Amino acid sequence: MRVPPVALSTASVYPEGVAAGFEIAAELGYDGVELMIWTDPVSQDPRAVERLAHRHGVPILAVHAPCLAVTQRVWGADPVHRLRRTVEVAARLGARTVVVHPPFRWQRRYAGVFADEVARAREVHDVTLPVENMFPVTRGAISTVPYALGHDPTEVGFGAYTLDLSHTAAAGVDALDLAERMGDRLTHLHLTDGSGAPRDEHLVPGRGAQPCAEVCQRLADSRFADAGGTVVLEVSTRRCRTRQERTGLLAESLLFARLHLTPTMQSAVPTRG
Repeated sequence: MRVPPVALSTASVYPEGVAAGFEIAAELGYDGVELMIWTDPVSQDPRAVERLAHRHGVPILAVHAPCLAVTQRVWGADPVHRLRRTVEVAARLGARTVVVHPPFRWQRRYAGVFADEVARAREVHDVTLPVENMFPVTRGAISTVPYALGHDPTEVGFGAYTLDLSHTAAAGVDALDLAERMGDRLTHLHLTDGSGAPRDEHLVPGRGAQPCAEVCQRLADSRFADAGGTVVLEVSTRRCRTRQERTGLLAESLLFARLHLTPTMQSAVPTRG
């Protein structure tokens, strides 16, 4: 039974840019990166990203589509065009996974074709789009779900899912139950943590209240890696004052992942028939 590859999200080095993500991933020994496409111009330039990957010897294992509120104008205002462009970039970079969020409520036309676009990516480019679980937005005593299809993608049903453990914390969702509902369609893990506060914290795994170790062990003892699954550290380091402090947090995160993604002896030893 294989151990799943562990990648570093380039969002984990913010406010540093994509180049820093490749540098740190190479320095610490990550297996690759997940490229977050956002306002950093380098993230939007496939040639620049290819040069970084070649320079540091770090492959792009996944690409995160520009789904955030702050990236709604990246590659134009049409979300369908943005998604298709992301899939094309991922295929060019050799990434077989594009992480995508469900459409916002105001994206009605996009919501109507979203499932078709997810299927199209696999058919045309052989790229899988695991849809990510999200969370309600809370302002004071008011909590709203800003997603047209809800914050739990299993309620609609898709062919592949991304499980984000900071989002389960913010949503007050049992991460192990959600992983169970995702089943073998869980192909991508954003390994991070949250305290349970109604906000997206992206803590270093093990520093919050989520069952990070249990989720990792469940995936390690399943066919997750054999089926092409990837684990990505998506951790907030924006409050770090120095590169050394940031690297320390990301080294701790990688160590946590390596420790808990090791299959147990029982699952690692093949049974005799």
